[in-house]
Amino acid sequence: MALCPVVGKLLHKRVVLASASPRRREILSNAGVRFEVVPSRFKEKLNKASFSAPYAYAVETAKQKALDVASRMHQKDLRAPDVVIGADTIVTVGGLILEKPVDKQDAYRMLSSLSGKEHSVFTGVAIVHCYSRDGQLDTDISEFYEETKVKFSELTEELLWEYIHSGEPMDKAGGYGIQALGGMLVEYIHGDFLNVVGFPLNHFCKKLAELYYPPKPEDVQRVKHDSIPTVDTFENPSDVEGGGSEPAQRNPGSGEGEGRGPCAPGAGGSLVEAEGDPRAQGTKEAATCNRTAETLPPFPADLLELIEGFKASKALFTACKLKVFDLLRDVAPQKAVDIAGHVDASLYKTEQLLDFCTALGILEKTEQGYSNTELANLYLVSDSEDSLHSFIMRNNDHTWNLFTRLEFAIREGTSQPHQALGKEAEDLFQDSHPQSKEMQLQFMRAMHGLTRLTAHQVATAFNLSWFTSACDLGGCTGALACKLAQEYPHLQVTVLDLPNVMEHASCFQPRGPEAAQISFVSGDFFRDSLPRADLYILSRILHDLPDDRVHDLLSRVSGSSKPGGSLLVVEAVLDNEQAARVSLMQSLNTLVQMQGRQRSRGEYRRLLQQHGFCDVQVARVGDTLDVFLGTRAAP
Repeated sequence: MALCPVVGKLLHKRVVLASASPRRREILSNAGVRFEVVPSRFKEKLNKASFSAPYAYAVETAKQKALDVASRMHQKDLRAPDVVIGADTIVTVGGLILEKPVDKQDAYRMLSSLSGKEHSVFTGVAIVHCYSRDGQLDTDISEFYEETKVKFSELTEELLWEYIHSGEPMDKAGGYGIQALGGMLVEYIHGDFLNVVGFPLNHFCKKLAELYYPPKPEDVQRVKHDSIPTVDTFENPSDVEGGGSEPAQRNPGSGEGEGRGPCAPGAGGSLVEAEGDPRAQGTKEAATCNRTAETLPPFPADLLELIEGFKASKALFTACKLKVFDLLRDVAPQKAVDIAGHVDASLYKTEQLLDFCTALGILEKTEQGYSNTELANLYLVSDSEDSLHSFIMRNNDHTWNLFTRLEFAIREGTSQPHQALGKEAEDLFQDSHPQSKEMQLQFMRAMHGLTRLTAHQVATAFNLSWFTSACDLGGCTGALACKLAQEYPHLQVTVLDLPNVMEHASCFQPRGPEAAQISFVSGDFFRDSLPRADLYILSRILHDLPDDRVHDLLSRVSGSSKPGGSLLVVEAVLDNEQAARVSLMQSLNTLVQMQGRQRSRGEYRRLLQQHGFCDVQVARVGDTLDVFLGTRAAP
């Protein structure tokens, strides 16, 4: 239920949250607010020194986030939403503003500066009411901030690094989340707890009350604002002569109109009928609104997004296949007619695709035409250093077909590569057909791009400087080996993979000074002797294998490891929400394609211990991967 009439005023409006924060989504959803999520693309690079106080920086950032989303949605639909909510949370200590840490060292610096001290958490919030006038966007902006004081206990080095390795600090202002593991660091808190989580709900409701129910002139002196006002205390701005701002336009998709009762907005978006004395009707309408708020089901925005999510994926796949992003790299904005001509496609349909990609946030559209976003230049151009183009094409050409067989895989309990692709799972990349070589290269490029995304974090998850030799089993293009060589100049790294992989590995071999540290060896880690090494690496290998093959491989690695040698395992696990989602998605891959399965952190730890690797350490890498380091015990 919504807190009617305050939050209830938003029930019949199209509300957008300009933030991807799961914590803000949860807070607003729990309060009964119905909203869509459209993450802002505003680059948070404001000059902090130009603001008189830290809260002013947070408020301005929140406002710019909301205005960015309002502008983009108006540009896309020629109609903005009714309300856009922007928020930005910062932590301040000693006059310094702490935002989200960029890496583990940055998280360590932040948390160390908070140890044993009291600090302030500011959340700036902007509520932007949007109107379309003559095709132009007009806005009314209300903004506020909330401050909460938080005191940390004295933190030991061990506790600091244990918390950092959990991965929790990496997407949170100040490097901690008070609602989860970070709560153990906190000695006391003065103020709004939800403000520290990411959204000051109480202050937000008070601000809505000010906006929608301002005090009558004769009551200004006696009305106190220490609590959220009730409906019969105030009038709606549209009912006070000369008061308030022009109401937002009605949302034709929200089901508003005749027969919805007094809670539905009229021409002015009011809870009060246009005729009669609004003060005389206040109590009656509050009761009606309460009934409406309680009986209306929640709007399934997330579910609808999930249902239609495949359309966004296919639009991205198609744009990549047409190499739209290659065409728009490092050039002035291009008109749809020029793009359609270059890709040999229909102008009308090409323009629709381009507009959809703009809505997805991977293209930008101006009067001059379409251009790549920074994200597109970085990851979607086919030959960029960090390109995911081949990974996308593999999903389009290969995985998409496999997933059309998902129902059959579930019903029959069998993998489906033969039915979907005309070949068995073990033959997917090992036949000699000419088309297979192109598929092999596509697969290798896809793995190269994916590995590069987290190679630095994996290589630095633990201090590996005392190892002199490493062997990356199934290391494919050597993307992880290259990063290991860069981080540890005295480390010699061997990449072992199948002959048909090694045949093309030269296309990816590094050309820098680290190339001398890396060697590529053809072999099958199930059949051939493993190269000698102090450290063996299995990066995202085990989840693809059935249990008997997992034990076979780990036994071979254990047998090749000398006492004191180590094994580094990289996998997505089932233990935390974000990683579990990735891990379970991979399990669907194994369902239709292979015979492997996903495991929890404890299961991987026990696997390593079962094969003689004791003292298993675990580190979280970003939101999706865990890195395990086990040391071979003496016989």
